[in-house]
Amino acid sequence: MTTINDVVLIYFEDNPVAFARIEEIIADHKQDWYHVTLLMLQLPLQKMTWILRDTYIEGETFTMGGKKMRLEKVIAPPSQTAQNGDEEDDVVQKTPDIKKGADDRESKKRSEKSQFSRKKTSPKVVSLQDRMKR
Repeated sequence: MTTINDVVLIYFEDNPVAFARIEEIIADHKQDWYHVTLLMLQLPLQKMTWILRDTYIEGETFTMGGKKMRLEKVIAPPSQTAQNGDEEDDVVQKTPDIKKGADDRESKKRSEKSQFSRKKTSPKVVSLQDRMKR
């Protein structure tokens, strides 16, 4: 069942044209009809509201201006870690050993520079209450 926050693929004349996320589904005054607000996942982002039957939201073909349209719910493929039984050994990569000497001095200089730059740019804290007493 397609519902709010689901991503759908919009077909126009049996060709996929765009992805959209369902933002809102509100019942219409006619039975089995709904106002479906879609966030088009393209640039620029746009919201549009279509009035659709419940069967159209579920993927049945309908027409708009005489053109065939269809919504298809997008189901994300399972992640690779879920397929491997959530074994973290496959995901974690070892970092190469760091050479001693010059590399250590360079990293120490960088950390000193970053500490200096933080001290230099830190803003002064001023109490408004103290300023009001003057």
